[in-house]
Amino acid sequence: MISGILLFLLPLTSYFEYMMEKFSFSEKCYPVFEKATDDYHKTDDVDALVRNPYNEKGIEFYLYQKNWIDAVQWHLEDIIRDPDIDPVKALAIKRRIDKSNQDRTDLVELIDSYFFDAYKDVKALPDAKINTESPAWAVDRLSILVLKIYHMQRETRRTDVAVEHVEACERKLSVLLEQRKDLSLALDQLLEDIKDGRKYMKVYKQMKMYNDPSLNPVLYGKKQE
Repeated sequence: MISGILLFLLPLTSYFEYMMEKFSFSEKCYPVFEKATDDYHKTDDVDALVRNPYNEKGIEFYLYQKNWIDAVQWHLEDIIRDPDIDPVKALAIKRRIDKSNQDRTDLVELIDSYFFDAYKDVKALPDAKINTESPAWAVDRLSILVLKIYHMQRETRRTDVAVEHVEACERKLSVLLEQRKDLSLALDQLLEDIKDGRKYMKVYKQMKMYNDPSLNPVLYGKKQE
């Protein structure tokens, strides 16, 4: 058994291989997402300070950070849909959501870099195929799914609504739990295929043009005025 101290001293790739032998990646990351979701809802405040409990050198740190960003954005999306919201406040929240989307994308790309480094020495088979999405974007979907399950479970426990509402939410929760099982399996199978050379991955930087002053015509147009 490898001690916690020795795990910390392992190179990134060796640590990754050790953890993948003990657990599937979905089994490893799902509890981290659940902890981040639970921690956020202790205050349920979009301005709460994130207190990431994981070591910054480990993948868990970035998984926790990813889910925290998703949780904050989830609730910003709720707030901005208030029909009585002040327009000035709504605009400020919209700008904050835009920044959150960029932070989320940057973090997904960082997680993909982690996978890319872990599998950099794998020789792809001659007939290896590429997947429609990278592993980290599947991780992104799993993080958001944790939030969907959390909030749907909360809806099933409400006592201030009709029985029909609770029953409908229970049916939706059942679908979400099945989706969690399927998505977790698909993610683990993708990583296994990459590890065995049956699939290979590429990391593409997301070309978010609306945040780039040199690519958004509204922004670079103002410079020309």
